[in-house]
Amino acid sequence: MIKTVLKIDGMMCSMCEAHICDTIRKAVPSARKVTADRKKKEASLITETEPDLKALKDAIDETGYTCLDIGSGPYVKKGLFGLL
Repeated sequence: MIKTVLKIDGMMCSMCEAHICDTIRKAVPSARKVTADRKKKEASLITETEPDLKALKDAIDETGYTCLDIGSGPYVKKGLFGLL
């Protein structure tokens, strides 16, 4: 599993967060657990394989928000069974 985190500028409210999540789901249909946080100015998604980062950045930029940075790395599940 891969976790991708996007730094996004321009989110001001919960509707902005929802708009970003919808955009990510359309750009990466295989995305799981898509979240956005306007206070942290970031969004994240989990996928089986690494998504096309350029297409993801372009999709965010087309909405009027600004994708400042994207980073991907292995996803480690948290919780009791993640520690075993």
